[in-house]
Amino acid sequence: MFFVYLLRLVKTKGFHMDIETLRDMCRALPAVTEDIKWGHDLCFSVAGKMFCVAGLEGPLTVSFKVKDEEFDELSNSPGMRPAPYVARYKWVLVEDPGCLNRKEWAHYVKQSYELVRSKLPKKLAKQHGLT
Repeated sequence: MFFVYLLRLVKTKGFHMDIETLRDMCRALPAVTEDIKWGHDLCFSVAGKMFCVAGLEGPLTVSFKVKDEEFDELSNSPGMRPAPYVARYKWVLVEDPGCLNRKEWAHYVKQSYELVRSKLPKKLAKQHGLT
């Protein structure tokens, strides 16, 4: 299902990330839940572990986990920086959603999901139908 969604995203021009598009992207992944934390952040989780967080106040900002080897480059890219409180876990904060195109958004959201999912204990993954 996610790959069909990804193909549809790549074919679309004139992309502008918004909260509904991000929500659709995250919810297309298996066993994803969403909830509001800290009063104003929309959090997407797999088996209770967050993989993407969007700020709901002010302009859209989004945080997600990246590979260790990508962290320094991405967190120093225009429109991005290390995510407050979780940068030590290799999370970046996208302050300018336009700095990534649709294909990049889909890649980083799915990659963050996979990085978090891969660290789940086998029993927990099985309970959520992820094995």
